[in-house]
Amino acid sequence: MTLIKSISGIRGTIGGHVGEGLNPLDIVKFTSAYATLIRHTCKVKNNKIVVGRDARLSGLMVKNIVVGTLMGMGWDVVDIDFASTPTTELAVTMEGASGGIILTASHNPKQWNALKLLNEDGEFLNKEEGNEVLRIAEAEDFEFAPVEQLGHYRLDTSYDEKHIEAVLNMKLTDVEAIRKANFTVAIDCINSVGGLILPELLNRLGVKNVIKMNDDNTGDFAHNPEPLEKNLSGIMQLMKEGKADIAFVVDPDVDRLAMICEDGRMYGEEYTLVTVADYILKHTPGNTVSNLSSTRALRDVTRKYGHQYYASAVGEVNVVAKMKEVNAVIGGEGNGGVIYPAIHYGRDALVGIALILSHLAHEGKKASELRASYPNYYIAKNRIDLTPEIDVDAVLVKVKEMYKDQEINDIDGVKIDFPDKWVHLRKSNTEPIIRVYSEAATMEAADEIGKKVMDVVYQLANK
Repeated sequence: MTLIKSISGIRGTIGGHVGEGLNPLDIVKFTSAYATLIRHTCKVKNNKIVVGRDARLSGLMVKNIVVGTLMGMGWDVVDIDFASTPTTELAVTMEGASGGIILTASHNPKQWNALKLLNEDGEFLNKEEGNEVLRIAEAEDFEFAPVEQLGHYRLDTSYDEKHIEAVLNMKLTDVEAIRKANFTVAIDCINSVGGLILPELLNRLGVKNVIKMNDDNTGDFAHNPEPLEKNLSGIMQLMKEGKADIAFVVDPDVDRLAMICEDGRMYGEEYTLVTVADYILKHTPGNTVSNLSSTRALRDVTRKYGHQYYASAVGEVNVVAKMKEVNAVIGGEGNGGVIYPAIHYGRDALVGIALILSHLAHEGKKASELRASYPNYYIAKNRIDLTPEIDVDAVLVKVKEMYKDQEINDIDGVKIDFPDKWVHLRKSNTEPIIRVYSEAATMEAADEIGKKVMDVVYQLANK
């Protein structure tokens, strides 16, 4: 059994003793801590908190505990029930609520669940707020409401429709062009909430030919839910048979978007954001942002249009903060996360689908042809295992000094930018390892430069 407490929320496997897994007592404690924080920090003058959930098997149990706890803390609950993460984020602002809780373990397997915590802007808590939730929970520094001040409950299942309407109303969503293109689109929704909202979105976008896989909202995930090539053999085989023009794959809470070309090849999760950014920048001048471990292709595409690319620390909350700082028109993460501030500051697969289909319709290209139009990079992922007594921060300082002749970014670990490749070293917050991401024009070159820097780290660590 596993329970992980972090600034982004609480997640764990269902079952076990207190503190071992995500069980009812820990759910009550962390929900109460969050409710206490929001009461003290929220600037919105109302008494509502939104709760949404993906379809995983433990969802109803977790939701009932969260809803009851919030009411016990004196909050009125707007229960939007089955909903994607971006739908829940939008519901917070549409309701004018003080905050929101999304019950999803994202791409983790079905035995996991989690509480993801939102502020009044429908955005994830920042580091300071997250740490305060952890402190309150640990100290059990919360107080439940007397009977006269218990919260009220309202069920509202209209937010899928409101989310779709918001996507359709985006200035760059071209429904007419999509309809005329007469696309056949395949989708794999992993048997979670994507199966509820994506078919309706595609219908409203004018896509009449939709091939659905794993669209039952049962939470019994048909395969490992992370949308990576190794987990998508079923829909890749369908595409190899020439059944559709493009395939969209989402994770259980529909904030990450992967694509498969018409010939069955992966489009490349890193290139979801690149493609959307290309379309946005054709019509909207402005800056772009992604995290340090995302592909250099976004920088290249941004500079093609004469604009500025910025890198943020890893983590959605850090990407959003940087986007606001530099007034970016598009941003996100290389895991298929598209953040389009014209609609909201959250990763949103529905936004990605609408803009990519609009882009494809305008370009008149096959998905594989569109992908081939972008700079080609490959990312290798490795890790360095260190003994607990090694000072990882000191090692990273030495690495930075060794590569001082290259472009260095140290806002989140150490990123070394060579003219034609890069390596990002980032220490884990929970174990004595350094994660090593490296990118180059071929996978062999990416792995080679990553392992070369890893050898340097080992040498420095053993001195």
